[in-house]
Amino acid sequence: MATAISAVAQYGERNIIRIATDNTDLVLEVGPNKRVYQTYLGPRLSHESDLQNLSWSQHAGSDGSVSTRGWEAYSTSGNEDFFEPALGVTHADGNMTTYLYYVDSSQEPVPGGTYTRIILKDNRYPVNVTLNYVAYAKENVIKAWTEVVHQEKTLISLFQYASAMLYFSKAEYWLTEFSSDWAKEAHMSSQQLQFGKKVIDTKLGSRAAMHTHPFFEIGLDGSVKEHSGEVLMGTLGWTGNFRFTFEVDNVGNLRVIPGINPYASQYELKAGEVFTTPEFIFTLSYDGTSQGSRNLHDWARRYGLKDGEGSRLTLLNNWENTAFDFNQDILAELMKEAKHLGVDMFLLDDGWFGNKYPRKDDHAGLGDWEVTHDKLPGGVAALVKSAEDSGVKFGIWIEPEMVNPQSELYERHPDWVIEQPNRDTYYYRNQLVLDLSNPKVQDYVFGVVDNILTENPGVAYFKWDCNSPITNIYSPYAKDKQGQLYVDHVRGIYNVLKRIKDKYPDVPMMLCSGGGARCDYEALKYFTEFWCSDNTDPVERIYIQWGFSQFFPAKAMAAHVTSWNKNTSVKFRTDVAAMCKLGFDIGLQELSDDELAYCQQAIANWKRLQPAIMDGDQYRLVSPYETNHAAVEYVDKSKTMAVLFAYDLAPRFQEKLHAVKLQGLDPDKRYLVKEINLMPGTESKFAQNEKIYTGDYLMKIGLDVFTYLHNMSKIIELKAL
Repeated sequence: MATAISAVAQYGERNIIRIATDNTDLVLEVGPNKRVYQTYLGPRLSHESDLQNLSWSQHAGSDGSVSTRGWEAYSTSGNEDFFEPALGVTHADGNMTTYLYYVDSSQEPVPGGTYTRIILKDNRYPVNVTLNYVAYAKENVIKAWTEVVHQEKTLISLFQYASAMLYFSKAEYWLTEFSSDWAKEAHMSSQQLQFGKKVIDTKLGSRAAMHTHPFFEIGLDGSVKEHSGEVLMGTLGWTGNFRFTFEVDNVGNLRVIPGINPYASQYELKAGEVFTTPEFIFTLSYDGTSQGSRNLHDWARRYGLKDGEGSRLTLLNNWENTAFDFNQDILAELMKEAKHLGVDMFLLDDGWFGNKYPRKDDHAGLGDWEVTHDKLPGGVAALVKSAEDSGVKFGIWIEPEMVNPQSELYERHPDWVIEQPNRDTYYYRNQLVLDLSNPKVQDYVFGVVDNILTENPGVAYFKWDCNSPITNIYSPYAKDKQGQLYVDHVRGIYNVLKRIKDKYPDVPMMLCSGGGARCDYEALKYFTEFWCSDNTDPVERIYIQWGFSQFFPAKAMAAHVTSWNKNTSVKFRTDVAAMCKLGFDIGLQELSDDELAYCQQAIANWKRLQPAIMDGDQYRLVSPYETNHAAVEYVDKSKTMAVLFAYDLAPRFQEKLHAVKLQGLDPDKRYLVKEINLMPGTESKFAQNEKIYTGDYLMKIGLDVFTYLHNMSKIIELKAL
């Protein structure tokens, strides 16, 4: 194990802590008053000697208090700073002020980066706060989180507990946020931040990202741009309620405060107990969001995503084809279809469980995870066997955190359910949420997966759903500590997921939540991918996938070809899904012979091009938000293979069409340009098809891939010669 060394570098009487990637410096300083301040956050300084020229007090207000005010690295409630704090504590004696002073710090290498710890302590109360940072040098990503512990005689109460604080001093700030609803996930909109506070938060408990997602972008000194300008891109690893506070103060400085939403979550902390905040993961890009996304994608594949450097399974799901109406024989036939289609796996969705209350629709059965005997008399084992006989793997859908009132589980254990005892019950989607703050419930939920895999080790994949936010907010287990429910419930989910990963490390799982209402990097430590949206209309999906791609690599984003929007062709629907982790949710009987042959070839092409699409660098070239078209390119790390996805959405009559200039190629390499994913019997109308160009030409002149037609697509493969 590496030896930790002091994080403080001394320059005369100056004590400076440098948290650095290859491209970014976050510089903190221990002030003369022994408080820790941010002195710089921006492009990495080339000369270390320049660090001593930064001043901890240079950002103080104009009120004459320069000696006591600066940008405190983790500002606290009740101190002399009059703006939004990161930490709020009510001490055992009722005092609501906290002052944190430097005690010690250390740095040590960790895989891919450097881990910095800074220990702070209140000078009047036995409260310690540790600021934690890991800087990933090559990826230009920093993650930050905080730990709070105390030794007071009785409980202290945390009424605010952010993960970090960042400060900026620029002429202007522009926020891009990602609003959401069912079937309209990751909708991007921008606004300029002015004096005062802008807050983005959720209060939904479990399906917490239903209305907004836990990530944001801030343009510094200008609006957020794709290929130019300085931009902060940040995301929080937390599957529950979150809050981002952006506050512009009276002199035009911005503070960014990410963390758990403390709404209805005043946390009573016992002596010796460590309260750990979620990880805030961010990158500073100096070349727009495109570079920032590549930073985050590289980091995610290496450090943030389960099996991030592994391959992904193509699949056929039955939901859009059968819904709840299936039996063992029907599923066996669909598995043969999966093999014929050319995918790796058949995924059985909702509707396979419950006997006293069989799962015929969404009104009953949740919680009773045993096969419906008259529907599937051979059980899961027979389904696994049918899949093996067909030459594909078998995966299965579960929603283990939820319960229908019409279930044997609810009859046996109403005390396991989050439900108010003295009010009318409000049901979201006819279900309630199990109380994962209760260790017995955690054991039960772990057992759902454990029992299936113990009895059927051939199950190769889980789709883990979560369709309801927390309603009727009351925990029978928490009793008089209801303020801890939102936090302890999410921690309970992680306890279960960790146990599953520890016992079954190689089983991939899809994270689903009524679509894309769960999409954070803490959950993705346990999931190989997430379901972006139940909306599989390919036109809408271009926008949804564009939004999610700001923060997640393609291999983390599951996309399926379905029958949504039959006004579009099967080719267009497939070409949109192929931008991400490709799957199908369609009956082969719906396809003509040519459409089936096309899909088979498209799947083979996608598998062949995984080094670019799944593991390469992504370049968002033409935005659907700004034009009537869209284009996204993937380039493998060796720059020998690239794929261009080009879409005509709704071009206007005789509008001017521009060539698409590619990016990320080797300017000195020669590339064969070829259109792929063509329908059988059709020839490419792409004028530049099967011609050779240098990377320099393709990046400076580009390719003419757009047309005047609606809902058309081209997939262009580039192969270095």
